[in-house]
Amino acid sequence: MSSFNTVSNKTIIRVVKAIDFVEENLGKKLSLEEVAKAAYFSPYHFHRLFKIVTKETLNEFVSRKRLEKSAGYLLHQKEKTITEISELVGFTSLSSFSRGFKKFYGVSPDEFKKKSRDKFSKICKTKSKDGQVEVRFEQYIYNINNALNWIKMNAINTEAKFMPVMELAYISHQGKMNLIGNAYDELIKWATPRGVMSQRDLKMLTIYHDSPKITDPNKIRMSASVVLNKKVTTDGQVNLKTLPETKCIVSRFEVTSDEFQQAWESSFVWMSEQGYKRSERDPYEIYYNNGQEHSEGKWIVDLCIPIE
Repeated sequence: MSSFNTVSNKTIIRVVKAIDFVEENLGKKLSLEEVAKAAYFSPYHFHRLFKIVTKETLNEFVSRKRLEKSAGYLLHQKEKTITEISELVGFTSLSSFSRGFKKFYGVSPDEFKKKSRDKFSKICKTKSKDGQVEVRFEQYIYNINNALNWIKMNAINTEAKFMPVMELAYISHQGKMNLIGNAYDELIKWATPRGVMSQRDLKMLTIYHDSPKITDPNKIRMSASVVLNKKVTTDGQVNLKTLPETKCIVSRFEVTSDEFQQAWESSFVWMSEQGYKRSERDPYEIYYNNGQEHSEGKWIVDLCIPIE
């Protein structure tokens, strides 16, 4: 969502507030009026503007988020029953959940759960010649031991610890992950004249609201953020949020850009093998330098996976 020419920046910020409200309340009944109110819109104008910004109607967005969240449960929390998952993501009946899931993923929730026994599978959706959705699972981690060895060789440190409260200024980005640099460019343009970029111990931070394992690459939502050491006022596409104190698996790395995926995958393997469970909160990474300015192109970064 880092650039929309057809609507104002204030509108984009308010739509992002609506998206945050939806994601925090997926287990509840969500009406157009209630979501519009959370973003300070009339229902009529909100319905139109939401689709302009997100390329989806509110109903399409809510349904997709519920189904993707249910897929996450089926992948990572297999002890939960399908009925429990259906209720957790806000479906009013098991039959409506099952129908919606099969239409979206091409298989029933039960089949999905059985096919995805490898908890590090990646879901790939395709359409067959007759237009039916087909789902297949690719092995996401080829060898758990290799992942554990990689993190042992490359992580400066990996531990479970509480991360402190952080005040953030951020710009929301929706789309391919490698394009988030555009949102950071806009954030830095906003932050520099306000003295934010010259703060002592400057930290930039990316929050991942969707998983690339289960969300279409063009719909992945992320927040390009800077940690604030002082109060600021915002304008344009920049918004403020508080990241609460959170217990996380924290892996400190010094890696090149093309090693980030391996670092994340290995951190998730380490978390699972140590017996920790991922919580509902979104994972994030904290940058302590600009890798583009490093002599070897390396980023000093903490990968933070919230856990229960």
